[in-house]
Amino acid sequence: MSDFDGDKDYSSFTAKRVTPYLGAELEGIDLTKPLSPIQADELRDALARFQVIFFRDQPISHDAHKDLGRLFGPLAIHSAVAGIDGHPEIVAIHADADSKYVAGEGWHSDLSADEAPPLGSILYLHTIPETGGDTMFSSMYKAYDALSDRMKAYLDGLEAVHDANPVYHALFKDYDKRYPVATHPVIRTHPVTGKKCIFVNSSYTTRIEGIPSEESDALLKFLFDHVKNPNFQVRFQWQPHSIAFWDNRAVQHLAVWDYFPEVRSGYRVTIAGDKPFSGALQSQKLETVASTV
Repeated sequence: MSDFDGDKDYSSFTAKRVTPYLGAELEGIDLTKPLSPIQADELRDALARFQVIFFRDQPISHDAHKDLGRLFGPLAIHSAVAGIDGHPEIVAIHADADSKYVAGEGWHSDLSADEAPPLGSILYLHTIPETGGDTMFSSMYKAYDALSDRMKAYLDGLEAVHDANPVYHALFKDYDKRYPVATHPVIRTHPVTGKKCIFVNSSYTTRIEGIPSEESDALLKFLFDHVKNPNFQVRFQWQPHSIAFWDNRAVQHLAVWDYFPEVRSGYRVTIAGDKPFSGALQSQKLETVASTV
């Protein structure tokens, strides 16, 4: 049992669960203004507890967007997509009638091919289509918990290669450019909650090391299909000036492109993370980290 299981009463906002296991909508907090230390601490707890947190009616500025992310750590610079003018930490998220693709159409964990993938991402949309354009999230805690004990035992200790080159070469046709490649545990331990979760995704994970390619392909296909289970998921319906803030270590997400040729537009910041690890989290370390959230 983790300290981050169950609900919690907060003093600076209310948190309403969206599903029993994943996601909460936070009300009564204004992200357009500087946050107090208590608000920041409670937001850290809410992110760890609910894995993805949602906000409505938050017309946030670029500076406030970055300030929110920095409450959780340094901001990351995207390895493939340039930031907007004057704000290299902010990536524009935009699709319209001229778009040939949208980012994030497949299930993925952001920048998982980085040596130290992000802690989390904060997406703000100011313009949305009349209908559609939802974002889906899947809990990798629940996906792991649903595995049999024998499968958990087999996966624990395996490592997989995450390669950004196939994705970005297909998108940008810049075949001479090299993008990040990294090896991470198939089952990682969350550095705050101590929970185990699946850490392979169909967008970036290319193979499992140490086993034949046929076994790797079959096992990855099973895991990629497994995380699509709707019982692990929440689907967020956007409104203008909504924000979704997800824990990149514990969830995968997918952007639904069902609104062509309408416009969906906003901005995202990403928070730098640590190198994934597997195995038990030392109780002393867990208590220390938990006390900061």
